[in-house]
Amino acid sequence: MAVLTAFRFTWWQRLALGWLVLLVLVAAVAPLLPLPYPPGLPDLANMAVPPFSAARHWLGTDPQGRDVLSILVYGARTAVLLTLPAALLAALVGGLAGAAAGFWENSARVPLAYWLVGTGGTWWVLQLPLPMLGLGLMLIGALLALLARLQNRPLPTWPLPVDALVVGTATALDTIPRLIVVVAVVASIGLSAPGLLAVMVLTAWPPMARLVRAQMLRVRQLPFIEAARAAGLPERQIWFRHALPHALHPLRTALPLSVAGLLGLESTLSFLGIGLPPEVASWGRLLATVRDEPSAWWALLFPSLLLTLSILSLNTLSRMSTSRA
Repeated sequence: MAVLTAFRFTWWQRLALGWLVLLVLVAAVAPLLPLPYPPGLPDLANMAVPPFSAARHWLGTDPQGRDVLSILVYGARTAVLLTLPAALLAALVGGLAGAAAGFWENSARVPLAYWLVGTGGTWWVLQLPLPMLGLGLMLIGALLALLARLQNRPLPTWPLPVDALVVGTATALDTIPRLIVVVAVVASIGLSAPGLLAVMVLTAWPPMARLVRAQMLRVRQLPFIEAARAAGLPERQIWFRHALPHALHPLRTALPLSVAGLLGLESTLSFLGIGLPPEVASWGRLLATVRDEPSAWWALLFPSLLLTLSILSLNTLSRMSTSRA
């Protein structure tokens, strides 16, 4: 609280924070709210009725007869539970990858046992041919690491070009627009909500990694890092305890923008009818119902208003973080 009271918020910033807090609260307590209708239950006697023209359909119904208010509330829950974890995981992956790339660049060396475990794990996760080979590599790597620890002997190391791997992967992912990547993956193999979250993380981490990498390149040259090396501290300890906290500062600005981008992406996918299952309430899917009944202006107005307010509030939160960085 002392940190919050140390700054003076403008009325616009207070509105933005209040709206975001309200959105999260509604998403958290959505199952407990006394909504007149569940979001997926159609009312065949009241299809595409405007607000306040039918009993207890306060914001009207969509062309399938589903209550708009319930869809908006549970759509907020879908947006929060999908985009916020995806943005946080993308920040974690991108932050750690960018910090490692900026600190070690291409000079890192990794013990052979870790190489085997990482290669075997990747082989197994990607379901490449001969999956038992991946398990075998993981087992050999684990045994080598155990024997080296028991005998107190160092393992042979191989170079790992961290910077080239991170920058190259981020560049490869950014060469194709995010929407096209997600649409291609979702349309080809089909995804559940966890799978969609994983794809969103995959496409959202590169900007985070670039920002943290650029910050780490500056942090690693600061005097306190040189003093830590002169004191004989291990490189991993210097990276984790001293350099990493300072290198992660750009994420305060990037995280709200990432949430805003993922919110727009999720709504776009739902509008196109791919990604989440049809029974999951979504603002984008409610927007798509206008194609069936163009005169249902309320099915267009209310979700568009919520999306606009949410994205503008997240952009305002990002500017607040920038001004205090």
